[in-house]
Amino acid sequence: MSADAYWPMVALVAWTAGVGYLAVKRRIAEIRTKQIPLQSIARPRDIASALNDTQATDNFNNLLQVPVLFYVWCLSITQLNGDHWLAVIFAWVYVGARIWHSVIQITHNQVLQRFKVWMLGNMILLVLWGISTVQLLYAS
Repeated sequence: MSADAYWPMVALVAWTAGVGYLAVKRRIAEIRTKQIPLQSIARPRDIASALNDTQATDNFNNLLQVPVLFYVWCLSITQLNGDHWLAVIFAWVYVGARIWHSVIQITHNQVLQRFKVWMLGNMILLVLWGISTVQLLYAS
């Protein structure tokens, strides 16, 4: 079993944890500054109307959506010894795209730029799954 594809996954998990920490830090700061009673933001729609700084939280939630397919790919390919050097490079590029997407969303949040990077990441993820599928077909 090779672990080359495991490290990009670890990096993205660490990045997600960092964004989660930032999201909590920003949320607590805004709640304290505005003196918002916690019960008044018990539901997501209440949070959206009460808080202005939701970019880090939105990004954290985004990092728990499509990247799940990346985690499954990393674990699968590692178990199948199919982590070819090209696939591992694409995996690192995917991690870079997710980090880039986060930086855009957490800072200036220009939607068109963020969308382009998000699409780039998704295309890379499709390439990863395509590489793996071809490897499995040839291995059978």
